[in-house]
Amino acid sequence: MPQATLTITIPDTLWIGAITRDYPNAEFRILSAVSGDETGVGLVEITGAMVDEVLSAFESVPETRELNVLGRENQTGLVQFETTEPTLLFPIVGSGIPLEMPFELQNGEAIWEITTSQERLSQLGEELSAFQIQYTVEEIRYTLETETLLTDRQLSLIKTASDAGYYDSPRNATLTEVADAADIAKSTCSETLQRAEGKIIGEFLSDEESMSEFQ
Repeated sequence: MPQATLTITIPDTLWIGAITRDYPNAEFRILSAVSGDETGVGLVEITGAMVDEVLSAFESVPETRELNVLGRENQTGLVQFETTEPTLLFPIVGSGIPLEMPFELQNGEAIWEITTSQERLSQLGEELSAFQIQYTVEEIRYTLETETLLTDRQLSLIKTASDAGYYDSPRNATLTEVADAADIAKSTCSETLQRAEGKIIGEFLSDEESMSEFQ
């Protein structure tokens, strides 16, 4: 399953993008956020030397209402607010992906960590484009679900081979040594490893092909 790190560039036409660019040195940490069809509610921690000005800017935005300062200490403020323009969350809602919280937002850019299926990740890209929100894929990591991909026998042998150093570079174990450790014939060991390795490589290449379309 792919895990992606995205940098979201928020348009100035969205109030949250405009405010964060007006105060580029302030850090916004979105602790939680929910969105309905017309409104959204967010909990944000704001840190910076001009935090009082940022809080005033939040209050003056027509798209925000019911703003409550829940905490204030030194250069940090904790704010809960309702907005009539939760547009930034619409692509997440439309793609059906649970957004990992908290996420950072500064100077018009947000960092999102996403873990989901290839299909939903591709859908997220389409949703972001539909709302004219630009994004950059910073990193993609793949997590192979070997427990469902491989049989119990294949998984056990892969682990035995790995523990023995068979996949080290250079190798610290021969095929014969892996077979002896697993108490099976060398030919059986070779065939089982080849089948398991073929499944793992095939799954990885399938993920890579799908993700190249997302990027």
